Amino acid sequence: MSARAIQRAPPSAYFTTHPRQIGRSLRLSPSAAAQTRRVDHRSLHTSYRAASLQLGLPYQSQLEYTAQLASGILTRNGLSRRSITLHLTPPVRNFSTVQAVDSKMNLKFPSPDIHRAFIALGSNVGDRVEMIEQACLEMDRVGIKVKRTSSLFETAPMYVLDQDPFINGVCEVETTLEPLDLLDALQSIEIELGRKKLIDKGPRSIDLDILLYDQEIFSHERLNIPHNLMLERDFVLRPLSQLIPNEYPPLPGKDTQTYSTHLKALPPPEPTPMSTTPISPLFPSLHATDPKRSTHVMAILNLTPDSFSDGGKHAPTDLNYITETVRNFIASGATIIDIGGESTRPGSTPVGAAEEIARVVPAIRHIRTSIPEAANIAISIDTYRASVAEAACAAGADIVNDVSAGLLDPEMLPTVARIGKSVILMHMRGTPQTMTTLHDYPSGVIPEVAAELSARITAAEDAGIRRWRIILDPGLGFAKIQPHDLEILRDLPRLRAMPGLECFPWLMGPSRKRFIGHITGVKTPRERVWGTAATVSASVAGGADIVRVHDVHEMWQVTKVADAIYRVE
Repeated sequence: MSARAIQRAPPSAYFTTHPRQIGRSLRLSPSAAAQTRRVDHRSLHTSYRAASLQLGLPYQSQLEYTAQLASGILTRNGLSRRSITLHLTPPVRNFSTVQAVDSKMNLKFPSPDIHRAFIALGSNVGDRVEMIEQACLEMDRVGIKVKRTSSLFETAPMYVLDQDPFINGVCEVETTLEPLDLLDALQSIEIELGRKKLIDKGPRSIDLDILLYDQEIFSHERLNIPHNLMLERDFVLRPLSQLIPNEYPPLPGKDTQTYSTHLKALPPPEPTPMSTTPISPLFPSLHATDPKRSTHVMAILNLTPDSFSDGGKHAPTDLNYITETVRNFIASGATIIDIGGESTRPGSTPVGAAEEIARVVPAIRHIRTSIPEAANIAISIDTYRASVAEAACAAGADIVNDVSAGLLDPEMLPTVARIGKSVILMHMRGTPQTMTTLHDYPSGVIPEVAAELSARITAAEDAGIRRWRIILDPGLGFAKIQPHDLEILRDLPRLRAMPGLECFPWLMGPSRKRFIGHITGVKTPRERVWGTAATVSASVAGGADIVRVHDVHEMWQVTKVADAIYRVE
């Protein structure tokens, strides 16, 4: 009898059937087996939990404690612990068998089994995204490891309609807790974060529901797994299908269709849920799946002497000139300012982190403290160095814009995860010094860029970055030649729809690029305004959420007209 059978006990039994079945499988006498029957395991378990904490012993779940209790009873009836262990110990699947050692008592305990679970996340009170992110941090803190997250979706309320819209998502976690212990931990997090349940299915600051636990069916008066209503809820199936689209529910009669198939079978919700990418409390979230969204104009502020288009134009020490430039950007329609302290043009020479920080941090701090008009403007830091990103964000930057997507500094992705900022992952191969030779795409530029960006998304998630904090950039001009850049502009909708890349916001950076000069014959980058306008319009038509440009006033006009043409239902 495996311990897994305990989880299938009906609520009224509460582990009752397990000892009885143990008795049969171990050939106990009826009297011995009767001793293993209904015991108030809940009170014993509570007492054991308290005693364990007082003695500094490892805490055991209800399943482990029940097994220990039954083990003691059965040993008193003449059976060896070794034979009992064979029946009671849960099978360890694909995890280390190293034993944990209690240093105080020199006792050895088997390493706990690790389970995969999926937790639904929801909030419609206060700062909804902040509350969900705090809940994820709390789960990590108490040992419920958040492995992956879905996108976040803004959804209309269901059941109780007279309440504010929700932000919903799903996360995949690893845990050693058994289902009821996991439920206890999640409810403690809800309480700690201020949840007060006044109305069933009503407003809530945070809601954490267990959807799946391995592939088990679990039934108890407090908890049912899989979640009873998950297959009828778009706001659950939509994010869940991002994580496990091709898996099947462990439910009789429902296990012949995948989660994505169940999602497609639901009636379309009204309004359609919108993916949500937060930037900062003062900046509106990006909604990449909203067909009516406006395109953001990101103004380029290079504080470098050698950028390909405007090197030396903005001196990092001339704060008066920076003030004038930023005010002009804002008046011209920019909503994001991208600040860089090192050129990444082909063949550029790197500078050290200290020099890069000296160039960008004073400017960011000045914008945040001395230009009131910029209060609602987002600032991104254009860097591939973790130390620069952290210093810039401490000074007031909201977004990390990494041309290498974390490849050039192994500390970048963990740093972004720790400071909790949104990140732009751009596709590039090699370094700015070597990328011009790395433009071979034998399977096609769209599928290969998609595959390589997917790998960087996985790396970001492994580092702890939430999916809803990621923006993608195909990297026009980086490890690409003219036909590649044109194909990306032409087929951006196809790239955005590649498996695993759905629902992300996209940034496009065609401004004054070399391929525009090749096509038009305009050699001076600053004179490539008209060619840039065509690429910006194509970017909007293809679904870009942000366009990164030098000529802010002109490109703002282009995006306004392109939005009016293309951004409709």
